[in-house]
Amino acid sequence: MAERLGVAVHGGTLATAVQAARRAEERGFESVWTTEFYDRSATVSLAAMATATSTVTIASGIAYAVGRSPLVLAAEARDLDELSGGRLVLGLGTGTRRMQQDWHGIDGESPAPRVEELVPLLRRIWGMDASGVQHEGRFYRMALQPTAEVTPRAPIPTYLAGFNARMVQAAGAVADGLVGHPIFTRRYVEEIVRPALEAGAKKTGRDPDVPIAGYVICSVADDGDRARRDAAAQIAFYTVVRTYRSIVELEGFESQVAAIREAWSRRDAEAMIAAVTPDMLAAMAVAGTPEEARDQLPNFHGLYDRLLCYAPSYGLAGPEITERVDAILETFGR
Repeated sequence: MAERLGVAVHGGTLATAVQAARRAEERGFESVWTTEFYDRSATVSLAAMATATSTVTIASGIAYAVGRSPLVLAAEARDLDELSGGRLVLGLGTGTRRMQQDWHGIDGESPAPRVEELVPLLRRIWGMDASGVQHEGRFYRMALQPTAEVTPRAPIPTYLAGFNARMVQAAGAVADGLVGHPIFTRRYVEEIVRPALEAGAKKTGRDPDVPIAGYVICSVADDGDRARRDAAAQIAFYTVVRTYRSIVELEGFESQVAAIREAWSRRDAEAMIAAVTPDMLAAMAVAGTPEEARDQLPNFHGLYDRLLCYAPSYGLAGPEITERVDAILETFGR
């Protein structure tokens, strides 16, 4: 598999995303991905990136599938795809149950069936003609009868984020691809993710070879120790979340993660970072000097259809994130 190389930006400012998109295009990256959080809108970032570029694929990895109605999601994506000249990949995710409940005010129950209903509904909205869309589902209701002329359009490529097997199955069942998590390891993808994708696709009679856009934490600096520290901080930040225990157990990292969580309870960032062992770093990240990073990236070759170099952001300010993204573009761009 010859994967396409992309870069993913989380954190910083809108200027960070725009600069990354421009430079990614200049350096020959296939795609540039932006995230969404409680302080950043993926749709606004995508609009800014679209107007600053002309050829690179722009994508959300991810925008929240909850908190917006299907109609708003479909309309935003339609506008972004038009603004970019057809370069959009819409990556959607639900976040953890606590995020769904506490951030978006929904019950957080059954996220996989929710997105399995959502994605086909989005396609119906994009393809809507004068007859409108009538939908009565478990999670969504729509009774839309157009009052003005409607131009149906082709579906926009839609990826779903998934970590545990059931949500990965949902991506296989209804989406155009899966957005992988930054702490995916080769073993986890081969033993858990790919089989779950195939099972989901089989359930709906689809092609089992579902593409994966996989994040890889890439931390590059002339000071290799600093790069490794930044990558370890990102890994610690993610593995403290119990949602991700399946990968911790599969890889045998229980003792390290127990130490990370204990340090987190004390808000001891240095102890969290110190608990990330070299084998965790090697399994979950590319980290070191530019030369070391170039030597390590092939460890992830052949694993994803789109390999997304993801700059660390945990504990870093905007200018520091921009610096880390620039280092990725310089190291892996042409």
